[in-house]
Amino acid sequence: MKIGFAVPDTGSWATPAHQLHVAGRAEDLGYHSLWTLQRLLNPADSSDETYRNVPDPLITLAYLAGRTSRIRLGVAVLNLPFFSPPLLAKQATTLDHVSGGRLDLGLGLGWMPEEFAAVGVPYERRGARAEEFVRALRVLWTEEVGEFHGEFFDFPPVRMDPKPLQSPHPPLLLGGMSEPALRRAGRLADGWVSSSRADLARIGESITLIKTVAAEAGRDPEALRFICRGVVRVRETGAAAAGSPDGQGPLTGSYEKIRSDLRALAEQGMTETFIDLNFDPEVGGPRADPAASMRRAEAALEAFAPSPS
Repeated sequence: MKIGFAVPDTGSWATPAHQLHVAGRAEDLGYHSLWTLQRLLNPADSSDETYRNVPDPLITLAYLAGRTSRIRLGVAVLNLPFFSPPLLAKQATTLDHVSGGRLDLGLGLGWMPEEFAAVGVPYERRGARAEEFVRALRVLWTEEVGEFHGEFFDFPPVRMDPKPLQSPHPPLLLGGMSEPALRRAGRLADGWVSSSRADLARIGESITLIKTVAAEAGRDPEALRFICRGVVRVRETGAAAAGSPDGQGPLTGSYEKIRSDLRALAEQGMTETFIDLNFDPEVGGPRADPAASMRRAEAALEAFAPSPS
């Protein structure tokens, strides 16, 4: 199983300087990939501070593309309803070129009603819209002259140049945990990326369903990628950890325990996991000490590195 690392992407530590430092260290330590996430806005009266201070993921990756050379660059995930197919096709193609063909494009449906209201897109029928969106993307990326006529998207014969650097296009990784979302990934995508709320103890069941659907659709299930957002919370072992609500959960605890949990994910069929500290409020919270968060990130980068520094 390949190992990636999420850049500082939420809260007080999500600054360009910190992102660049983590990206450089991850590349030097042999990590396979860097990851960002998307959040446009938050309800003003929400007490959930998980997604405070989130920068744009594509601009962040473009910045990091110019300061790295080997490590892959992924977003988990962009919410399709907030884009049009031509706009996302152009942005992703440009990022694929400026990164030298290192982009992994994760796509999702979105789930926060306030974001849908703000961008003026209906919340209903998100799944059907997403399936049509993916088909339109592939038309724009792969056909010299593309034309599309659907329920949600419609465009006359057009040319979109340049084409992506990766052939036939950057890998499309669909998110979502519901059965329809898993089936959609099996039918349409190059892989699947799990959410921050996934039940990691049973994630192998989701992988099995996706592979089954892929085989039924005449696709090679073994060619698919399965990527886990590894929500890591490093905690001391003992009474303090046992007494915390998340003290004994997957990817929570000592470095040794988390490494064991990573091995368990590989045994369930995950092909890649990226270490994500952003969902730990002690690291990615809006009032966390950025310097302390970076010290914890440095320790985690060393502890989970796939190769010696």
